[in-house]
Amino acid sequence: MKEFEDIRFYKDDEVQPALAEFMRHPMVKTLLQFTFPDKDSEEIAAILEECHSIRDFQTKVIYNSVLKVIEKSTEGLTYDGFDKLDSDKPYFYISNHRDIILDTCLLNTTLYEQDLIMTASAIGDNLVQKPFLMALSRLNRNFLVKRGISPREMLKSSMVLSEYIKKLLLEDGRSVWMAQREGRTKDGSDYTQQGVLKMLGMAKGKKSLAEYFAELKIVPVAISYEFDPTDILKMPEILAKRMKEEYVKSANEDFNSIMQGAMGNKGRIHINAGEVLGKEVFDEIEKDHSSLNAQLKAVASKIDEHIYKNYKLWPANYIAFDLLKNSETYAGKYSDKEKRQFERRLSRRVDVKNPLELNSYLLMYANPVINKEALYEEKS
Repeated sequence: MKEFEDIRFYKDDEVQPALAEFMRHPMVKTLLQFTFPDKDSEEIAAILEECHSIRDFQTKVIYNSVLKVIEKSTEGLTYDGFDKLDSDKPYFYISNHRDIILDTCLLNTTLYEQDLIMTASAIGDNLVQKPFLMALSRLNRNFLVKRGISPREMLKSSMVLSEYIKKLLLEDGRSVWMAQREGRTKDGSDYTQQGVLKMLGMAKGKKSLAEYFAELKIVPVAISYEFDPTDILKMPEILAKRMKEEYVKSANEDFNSIMQGAMGNKGRIHINAGEVLGKEVFDEIEKDHSSLNAQLKAVASKIDEHIYKNYKLWPANYIAFDLLKNSETYAGKYSDKEKRQFERRLSRRVDVKNPLELNSYLLMYANPVINKEALYEEKS
């Protein structure tokens, strides 16, 4: 384990010492009070004293935290496809990425409720610079992906990360979650970065990519929020990119996004697990593509295909598409009331007289429709 020391999550015997050190931190206390509003500090301390493993902490604390978030900031969480998975098998879940913390927390809530193996989850080390955030992430079975390092260091770091994921899945029997790309999707158009898959394949050894990826039991997952509470926070970066300007994050931008993502209104949320990508999928890709890069590109396209197909489209997505195209193509998918509500949301968030702002905001919600349309056109 020495080579994984600086990226791993806590071992079970490290849970109690970590809780003893950080339970009195103001932000941790706030999280615990939010999670257990009807309990006093002694009762909360008693719950923490019962946490002797990461699973204990996840099921006794984090699960209840997520239920509170769902109760206070959503109209409910639904899910599909997980009943087709085996409770005794680990899977590599790769999903679209919309919310810094919630994507993986909601997935693990679903896995827990479906009696499936919960995940070890990747998180960028730039998001856990504060000691209490690092402790919380390690208590929640997060492992670190190093950011902002030199190309040489990145290569070494990627190899270690790939070996760690291999160990978790194939030796420890632990499911793993990773986002399909570095950083959240800002414009609503989800796509898998080949670099993520290239890192994943580094630990294949002498096996072919097809053989190794089949062993990992890759499950594409589509996470769909009816409303993105951080949509307005994403706008400056989107606009800078469209204007071909450099975008520099503010000091507290990620933390503000975490808080707004947790507590802002999300409407309904749906998570859909696609089919496990089996050996036949990868064998066909290997047969059709000789180079490793071409194979990785084909795997990325296959994952995107599953995510687009399984992405739950909400009235807001259809409304945004019709407003963007000045059409009534999907008028049957929403009511006049839903359209008025979306237009009010739109007018509160952007300058509707600014074409670039208006277009960029509408695309955030319309792109999932556009991607699904393109997928079906390609298949027909």
